[in-house]
Amino acid sequence: MTEAALEYRDLDGAEMLRVRDLHAFYGESHILHGVDFDVRRGELVTLLGRNGAGRSTTLKAIMNMVGHRTGSIVINGNETLAMRPHRIPRLGVGYCPEERGIFSSLDVEENLLLPPTVRSGGMSLDEIYEMFPNLYERRRSQGTRLSGGEQQMLAMARILRTGARLLLLDEITEGLAPVINQALGEVLVKLKERGMTIVLVEQNFRFAAPLADRHFVMEHGRIIEEISAAELPSRREHLNSLLGV
Repeated sequence: MTEAALEYRDLDGAEMLRVRDLHAFYGESHILHGVDFDVRRGELVTLLGRNGAGRSTTLKAIMNMVGHRTGSIVINGNETLAMRPHRIPRLGVGYCPEERGIFSSLDVEENLLLPPTVRSGGMSLDEIYEMFPNLYERRRSQGTRLSGGEQQMLAMARILRTGARLLLLDEITEGLAPVINQALGEVLVKLKERGMTIVLVEQNFRFAAPLADRHFVMEHGRIIEEISAAELPSRREHLNSLLGV
C-alpha cells in the first residue's frame, strides 16, 4: 500500500471503523471468537463487559498487537488485517493503553513532544494545555512525579498531538478519583465536538453511560448486545444483569 493510500480521508457520515468476524490469538489461546461491530465517524461507542470478556484484546487486535488475528478490520476505508502495527497509526488512529506508557525520565512537555505527527491537524501544545490545564501546571514535572490522574491525562493528550482522529481508549478511569473521572468525561465531550471518533473500553459504566452513542456488550470474546443511547433507559436493568452490576 502506498503512503498516499494511507492518508486520512474526511468522508462525512462514513464508517470510521468496521470489524467483521475478528478472531484473535495469543499463542494457542483463542481470545476473540468472531467480533463484529462498526463505528461511524464522530461517534463515541463503548465496549462493555466483565473482566476477561475480550474488550482490551479487541483494541489490541485493531492495532495488530496480538499474536495472530483473522477476519476483517477496515479503518477509514482501508483493510488493515495484513498491515504492520507501525503503519496503522498513519491512518489517524491513536491508541491509549491501560498501562499508559508514560516515559518517567521525561517531563510532561517532553512526553508530549515525543510522538511523531501521523497526519496534519494534530492539536498544538497550547490547545492541549487549554484542554488539560493540569498538564500545563505540571509541564516541567517528570513522569514519575505525576498522580495517576495526571498520567492518564498525559497519555490521552500525547496521542492528540499526532493528528489521530480515531481514538482507542482502554480503561481510562481505572483507579482514579471521581473528580478526575469528571474531568476526563468533559475532555471526551470536547473531543467529540471536534469530530473525533472514540472507542472506549470502560468498566465504570456510570462514567460511560452519559457519553456514548452506542454500547456494545462483550462476553466470551464476542459482542452479544448492542444498545443505543436512546434505548438505554428502558434496557438499563437488562444491561446491569449482563455486566453483573
